[in-house]
Amino acid sequence: FNVKMSDMSSSRRSRTVARPRQIAMYLSKNLTSRSLPEIGRRFGNRDHTTVIHAVKKIEELKQNNPKFDEDINLITQMITSV
Repeated sequence: FNVKMSDMSSSRRSRTVARPRQIAMYLSKNLTSRSLPEIGRRFGNRDHTTVIHAVKKIEELKQNNPKFDEDINLITQMITSV
């Protein structure tokens, strides 16, 4: 997504930063055993409810957009096959 690591924990809310951040939160929740508050802390001291919102938003986008679902599955495969 061409997003700097520093932007992932910044307070910027533009879609070019927010969507990749939401995807990263979604993947963090689904691929790790970390708690919601811990994931939130890693993304710029965000509240656990922000992580919940990100997870729900990505799940909704996956359900409504087959291309997006395919992209997320590909990213997940790339991470888990390493």
